[in-house]
Amino acid sequence: MSANTKTSRKVARYAVPVAVAGVAAATVAMVPAFANAGGPDLPKVTAQQLIEKIAASDVQELSGTAKISTDLGLPKIAGGLLGGGSGVASGSAAPEDKVAQLANGTHTFRVAADGPDRQKLTFLDGKDEYSLIHNGADVWGYASKSNEVFHEKDASGASEHEKKTADRLAASPQQLAEEVLKAAGTTTDVGVGETAQVAGRDAYQLVLKPKQAGSTVGSIQIAVDAKNGVPLRVQLLSSQGGKPIVDAGFTKVDFAKPSADTFAFTPPKGAKVTEGSEGAGKGEHGKEFKALESFPGLDALTGGANGKGEVKVLGEGWATVAQINTGAGQNLKDLESDKNAPKEAKQFLDSLGDKVSGKFGEGRIFSTRLVNALITDDGKVYVGAVTKDQLVKTADSAK
Repeated sequence: MSANTKTSRKVARYAVPVAVAGVAAATVAMVPAFANAGGPDLPKVTAQQLIEKIAASDVQELSGTAKISTDLGLPKIAGGLLGGGSGVASGSAAPEDKVAQLANGTHTFRVAADGPDRQKLTFLDGKDEYSLIHNGADVWGYASKSNEVFHEKDASGASEHEKKTADRLAASPQQLAEEVLKAAGTTTDVGVGETAQVAGRDAYQLVLKPKQAGSTVGSIQIAVDAKNGVPLRVQLLSSQGGKPIVDAGFTKVDFAKPSADTFAFTPPKGAKVTEGSEGAGKGEHGKEFKALESFPGLDALTGGANGKGEVKVLGEGWATVAQINTGAGQNLKDLESDKNAPKEAKQFLDSLGDKVSGKFGEGRIFSTRLVNALITDDGKVYVGAVTKDQLVKTADSAK
């Protein structure tokens, strides 16, 4: 495997939420039904045939416009820390800061790809643009507002793990489909939904639904181009109804080869250039997260920076919950009664939501539409993509 391929994986690491829009074939991790009545009339296919179609797709060249909308139902203070859906307001050019903003609100971007060595994403929120470019061994991030550039170069060879991964990717579509269906296990229904049109393309819809009760996930649906097998849209729906938790996909797509100059980049005159990982996490939002960590008491609640919390997995499938024994020396009640705690810390506690009690004791639930976390007064944390009631039930059964 080439160094360029390894570099492309670094881009993928930064752009995971964007990949959900259909640029990558890692789609089989997500699912359900935004089915359109009266969709295009297409030949019937089974779920396995549709997964085979995705795996067999050899499309490496495309360009277009995509949109991702995320509604996690975050508390106001948490939503603010993630950018509040305000677009690319941060001046940092570090890719991590841009990815963090995708966790909230609606974002539009242009995308282009030409094989494993060249990809480009340009965020179009507001007047200011942010571009993430991979061209050969170079990865560039450019924030127009601050005229800042992030640059990373990787000329190292592939690891043994990467070689094994490449071997797996070379497996036949049938083998890959069988593995995906096997991974879904007995806790997931895998099927084909109604046909749809996405970005003007006829598409099938692969649908995964939890069989178990108690998950916050109602279903995940992947719209797959009927001709070339490229994932065009992914929608994650809540078991509680309402608008999608995540809705990501192309609004316009062209499978012609992009021009070579699409991926060319030279830092503008006067731009501040940060090499390597020097600027990672040092942008505006990175500072806010560090400020959050410094609130008196909050560090103790998580066991501190050097905490050795024990993690236990409870349940299985979509109802899996992680139990974390933080070993913290302080609890929620201590923080609530701390007169020296700043108002921001108290506001954060209030944002955690309702107080709950059960066989586990007492605590608070930090709630989003996708993930819920129970923080108990005795220093334990239970977290999973399960409803509040299921989380309390699991915590009670763990005692």
